[in-house]
Amino acid sequence: MNPLQMIQQVKSNPIQFLTQQGVNVPQNIINDPDAIIQNLMNSGRFTQEQYNNAVKQANQLGFRK
Repeated sequence: MNPLQMIQQVKSNPIQFLTQQGVNVPQNIINDPDAIIQNLMNSGRFTQEQYNNAVKQANQLGFRK
């Protein structure tokens, strides 16, 4: 899957995308993107540096939070 396809999939169904990537999201935070990101960082599956890079790339593509 190319990066643009991944972005479209994340935008259309982020939970499905995470599940396909093997990321289990606790049900109590499934509708809270900030809590999901925090959970991924707290569990060591995602670093602050990875988050910063992803935000930078998304911003360069015109996406804003």
